[in-house]
Amino acid sequence: MTAETAHRGKRWIRHWEPEDEKFWESTGKKVARRNLWFSIFSEHIGFSVWTLWSVMVLFMGPKYGLSAGDKFLLTSTPTLVGSLARLPYTFAVARFGGRNWTIISALLLLVPSIAAAIVMKPGTPLWVFLLVAALGGVGGGNFASSMANINTFFPEKAKGMALGLNAGGGNLGVAVIQLIGLLVIATAGATAPRIVLFVYLPLIVVAALCAYLFMDNIASVRGDKKGMREVVRDAHTWVMSFLYIGTFGSFIGYSFAFGLVLQNQFGRTPLQAASVTFLGPLLGSFSRPLGGWLADRLGGGKITFWNFVGMAGMTALLIVASTVKSLSLFTVAFIALFVLTGIGNGSTYKMIPAIFRAKARSAIASGADEAAELLRARRLSGALIGLAGAIGALGGLFINLAFRQSFMTARSGVPAFAGFLVFYGLCFVVTWAVYLRRPATSEISEKGLALAGSRV
Repeated sequence: MTAETAHRGKRWIRHWEPEDEKFWESTGKKVARRNLWFSIFSEHIGFSVWTLWSVMVLFMGPKYGLSAGDKFLLTSTPTLVGSLARLPYTFAVARFGGRNWTIISALLLLVPSIAAAIVMKPGTPLWVFLLVAALGGVGGGNFASSMANINTFFPEKAKGMALGLNAGGGNLGVAVIQLIGLLVIATAGATAPRIVLFVYLPLIVVAALCAYLFMDNIASVRGDKKGMREVVRDAHTWVMSFLYIGTFGSFIGYSFAFGLVLQNQFGRTPLQAASVTFLGPLLGSFSRPLGGWLADRLGGGKITFWNFVGMAGMTALLIVASTVKSLSLFTVAFIALFVLTGIGNGSTYKMIPAIFRAKARSAIASGADEAAELLRARRLSGALIGLAGAIGALGGLFINLAFRQSFMTARSGVPAFAGFLVFYGLCFVVTWAVYLRRPATSEISEKGLALAGSRV
C-alpha cells in the first residue's frame, strides 16, 4: 500500500504549511487549535488512567492483605510500562496518523479501567493486581504521541505555548483523578473504588469520540528514526535525559507515592491522605509553564540549576520533618517539592531546542549551510524530547522502588529521601558543570548559547 493510498479520507490534511504566515492566519491556526484542545482532553484522561493506582491503593484496607511494600510495587508497575510505551507511541503518530492514533490510544484505556473494576475486591491475588496495574501503563504513552502530534500542527513561533498547554493539561489528569478519589472516599467511603472507574469509563469513550469527530491527520508527517539514531550518539542526549529523570521522574513518582507515604509514615486514613495528595500534582502541573517562562527570560541552565538546589533543600526539610514527626512541615515541604518538579519540567524542556540551535549556530559560523543546520536542529530536538520523555518517566519507577525498600527495612521514608537528596545534588552539579561553567573551549555554555541567539 502506498502512502497516498493509506492517507485517503476527509480527515487527512495533505497540504500543511504552518510556517507560511498567510496559510497560518487564514486556515492553519483554527485547525491547529481545534486539534490541540481535543488532544489535551485525550492526554488528560490518559494521565488519569496511568496514575489510577495512586488512587486505588488508598482504597486497599487491611482486608486486601497487602503490605506497604506490595502497594509501592503496585504503583511502580504502571510507571515502568508507561515509560517504555512512550517510544513506540511517539512513532505511532507517523504510522497511523495523529487523529487515528488518538482514537486508538483513547480506546485502549478502556482495557485497564474495565479490568480494574473487575479485580478491585479483597481476596484478589497480588499478581492479578500487578497485571492490571501494568495494563494501566498504556496511559503513560499518550503523552508522547500527543506531544509528537501537536508539534506537527504549530509553527516554531507558537510551539512553546502549544506544547506547554498540551503537557500541562495532561499532567493535570494526575490531580483530577486524585481529587475524584477524594470525593468518592468522602461521600461513599473507602470501600467503593469502582465509582472512580465508573466516572472514567464514559470519559474515555467521549475522548475517543471527540478525536473521531474533530481531529485531523497530517499526511506529510513522517517518523524520524534516523534522527533518533543520530541523537543517541550525542552526549547532551544523556545529560538532558538524566536531568529529566530528576524533574519529570520526580513529579510522576511522587504523584504515585505521596498518599502511601502519608498513610504509612504518619498513620493517615485514606480520607486524610486523599485530602492533600491531589494538591501536589495540581500545583506541579500549573508550575510547569512557569518554568518555561523563567527559562525564556533568565536562561534554562540557571533555572534548572537553582531548581535542583531548591529540590535538594525541600528534600532535606522532608528528612527533618520525618525525624521530628511534624506532619504539617512534611506536607508543606512535599507540596513545595511538587511545585519545583513542575518548574524543572518546564525549564529542562526549554533547554533541549536551545542546545541544538546553539550547535547549529556554531556550525553555521564555521561555514555550514544555514537552512540545513536549522532543520537538523529541529529534527534532533524533536527526537530528544521523545527520548528524554521516555527515560525521564523511569525516574518514577526508581522513586517508588526506593520508597518500597525504605519502608520494608526502616518503616520510614527517610532512607529513600536521603537517596533522593544525593541524586538532586548530583543533578545540580551536572547542570553547573555542563551548562553553566564557561571554559573557553566549551561548545555549549550559557554564554555560548546567549551569543548564538538562544539561551539554555
